[in-house]
Amino acid sequence: MPNPARTTSKQSVAVVGSLIRPLAEHPPAARDQNPGSRSLVEISPIEVARRRSAAWPGFRAETVEIMRHTTFEYGFQAPCHLLIAAEVAERYDGETFVEGLPRSTLRDFTQKLTFVPAGHDFRGWQRPRALTRVTYVYIDPRGPLADPALRFEAVEFKPRLFFYDRDLWQTAMKLKSVVDNSDSVHRQYAEALGVVLTHELVRINGEVELRRSVSRGGLACWQRKRVATYIEEHVADDVPLATLAELARLSPYHFSRSFKHSFGVPPHRYHATRRIERAKQLLANRDLSVTTIALRIGFSDTSSFTAAFHRVAGETPSHYRRNLD
Repeated sequence: MPNPARTTSKQSVAVVGSLIRPLAEHPPAARDQNPGSRSLVEISPIEVARRRSAAWPGFRAETVEIMRHTTFEYGFQAPCHLLIAAEVAERYDGETFVEGLPRSTLRDFTQKLTFVPAGHDFRGWQRPRALTRVTYVYIDPRGPLADPALRFEAVEFKPRLFFYDRDLWQTAMKLKSVVDNSDSVHRQYAEALGVVLTHELVRINGEVELRRSVSRGGLACWQRKRVATYIEEHVADDVPLATLAELARLSPYHFSRSFKHSFGVPPHRYHATRRIERAKQLLANRDLSVTTIALRIGFSDTSSFTAAFHRVAGETPSHYRRNLD
């Protein structure tokens, strides 16, 4: 996967500014006059950062590791919300600024969250005491996964700097794990986390009360049958959560809750189980290799198939096949 930091243009690097200058020396007129052109947090110098990202409908998650004990700067302003989860963040010196809040010179903000609403300026610099590890989550205010009942795109979010919320932190760390293991994590799981994330952000913002209009009885019979049939017909495909929700004529959030009530497991886990059941049927055919079966049911390689099969069945595909004798 290409390193996003290495594709940064010279113009956008210039936006971040010269190293070590205090934030007070960066007047607004000197900053980017077209902030919407930047879709990721800019880091300068770019070579100090190792970045990895994954994207889904309406949001993107990115993990960033600072590789050297050298002073670096960062900046961001875009028409999307930004959630920052700092897993390791200790500095000898530095400042952080989120538009609408006072500057902070906090030295240790490990396990702290920051939320930058769409359009707000976020920038800072630091001389790291420990090598920084941080996860950025970029959320489209009009993303298709957001529950319509939330009116997420209309919420006037407040900026927050260096705070902690257990549920929001856990969701961010789950997204970090998805990025780190993107080859083996089911798409529907990541999208479900995105749905949860929008609700958590509205909750901590305190501006809107969530409306719990979901049916407590789960999916109707026609919805269960329609969704289950579709999954069977597309068991080898990476089916978006929004597609399944549309089949049931529900929002992704309400669909996920109702599906779990009806089937006992979330959609992504049900789909994964059905995929492994299909694999078991194919393993009975000795003419098909394990690699062929892996590709036929939607895995890119044998190792990811073997890991997924073991998680569901408790044994490897080869061991399962030997026990068929």
